[in-house]
Amino acid sequence: MNAPRDTLYAAPRDQIAEFEFDHRVAAVFPDMIRRSVPGYDTVLAMTALLAARHAQPGSRCYDLGCSLGASTRAIHQALPAACRGKTGCQIIAVDSSPAMVEQCKKEFADPLKTGQIAIHQADMRDIEITDASLVILNFSLQFLPTADRRHLIERIHASMRPGGALLVSEKVRIADPHLDQLFRDAHAEFKLRQGYSRLEIAQKRAALENVLISETIDQHFARFQAAGFTRHSRWFQCLNFCSMLALR
Repeated sequence: MNAPRDTLYAAPRDQIAEFEFDHRVAAVFPDMIRRSVPGYDTVLAMTALLAARHAQPGSRCYDLGCSLGASTRAIHQALPAACRGKTGCQIIAVDSSPAMVEQCKKEFADPLKTGQIAIHQADMRDIEITDASLVILNFSLQFLPTADRRHLIERIHASMRPGGALLVSEKVRIADPHLDQLFRDAHAEFKLRQGYSRLEIAQKRAALENVLISETIDQHFARFQAAGFTRHSRWFQCLNFCSMLALR
């Protein structure tokens, strides 16, 4: 079934409230993210590929900021035979939004019963992370206060098995101001071509202004290195959206 179309910002608003992952957003989120994030389907496909390579038998795979579980589904479908069954991986999906978690649990009713997947409503900063071979942060770190991001990455590294992988996808800020503006303008054009109006784009941008705080790729890399990850690289970029890999 196709997701309802995102028209949340189609009508003019006198005041723009800060963006929230509430029931209205949860209802249209699949349409919203695909029409807002260029390359999103590629990110999911490659998340599955990298998950299959790095998930280890008997370990845990975490999807932090799971929203409706698109990355969780990609991981679950991609796990190799060695990671299934009694000695398989367990996928832990975490989101702070009650609306997202409520709908996510409906999507994964069967694997929740078998224990292959566990879904928790919690702040990712508070969740206990143990024996991880794979941690996914797909467009979720950017919603944390910048002061809290380093500690989370350090905790992830400390909880991870050798050979484990951290996958982070983010909207990034380009260090060169000219290129940053170029990519911002191109992103707005992308959304226009996806059917959003200029009003919708402007109102949503205002709603996200103090909620989604982007950093440069170098800032992300410096954080990975400071946390102790031995290797890191970007593996996908489309305009000002970037996916990165850090290895334990």
